[in-house]
Amino acid sequence: MGTWCAVYLKTAQDAIRSYPAPSPYNCGIGNDILTLLALGAASSKDRDMARDLCDYVDTVCEDDASNEWLYGRAGYLYLLRLVRASFEDDEEIKGLIQDTEEDVIDAILTSPRPFKWRGKAYAGAAHGIIGIITQVVLTAPKYAPQLEAELGALLSYQAEDGNWPSSIPPTSVPKIHFCHGATGVVTSLDSIKHYFPNLRQRIETSLQRARKLIWDKGLLTKEPCLCHGISGNALALGRDDSVEHFLSYTTRSEIGAMDKDGMMERSDEPAALWTGEAGRSWAWAVVDKGLPKRFLGYNDI
Repeated sequence: MGTWCAVYLKTAQDAIRSYPAPSPYNCGIGNDILTLLALGAASSKDRDMARDLCDYVDTVCEDDASNEWLYGRAGYLYLLRLVRASFEDDEEIKGLIQDTEEDVIDAILTSPRPFKWRGKAYAGAAHGIIGIITQVVLTAPKYAPQLEAELGALLSYQAEDGNWPSSIPPTSVPKIHFCHGATGVVTSLDSIKHYFPNLRQRIETSLQRARKLIWDKGLLTKEPCLCHGISGNALALGRDDSVEHFLSYTTRSEIGAMDKDGMMERSDEPAALWTGEAGRSWAWAVVDKGLPKRFLGYNDI
């Protein structure tokens, strides 16, 4: 796997000039250059790449920068956390990363409320408040008390059926996805609930209702993936038997049968981590190895 990783990163490095430069509106997990720096630093303990990643903090902290996970500051926090995990024995680089994290979190917490992306106050993991709260708290748990009121408000937006609207106020039919809806909120709450003891009972009640919804209605007809498909919904269910039942629909034979019957909506990126086969492989590996049921690139660290 180390050899595969090195080849993959070399291919990406050769194409780096074609990638969009980080900007205040493209500085999250979806930015190729930032992700490449983070993966390179973490996989090879490259101190220069770690410094290069931190050097983008001024861009990330510009006043009008996005705060969400996919294209904004919250995603940059994940990348910093990923690199920090590889430099626990290097006090200089670890300190640099922690200082950078503090600057980014301060920029997030002093941003106008509600957090908005493209003019909407999203609720979900990819672009919304739960994704921002999760990345801040997993990066620096000491900030949880400052976000308790906002998390409490998010819990109050849960509908009777257990789902959450994509945005506040609701403007579309809610989805049962990681990116928008119960799936992303469930995995987020499960990761951060022990940092919010005052909300613990409300969170457990919300998780129970949301997981029932995912179990009842989460076998989606989109190509199985983490972002908006069965693979992501499986990981959010929690219980091993439930997870394995959902993943039984993500095999090659099942996908082929659905496609043949015209039941499946094809992905635009069928090989990708969040929208395709790489994500299915991650979900299978999590179950096979008995790992915590987390989402790679979001709350696995």
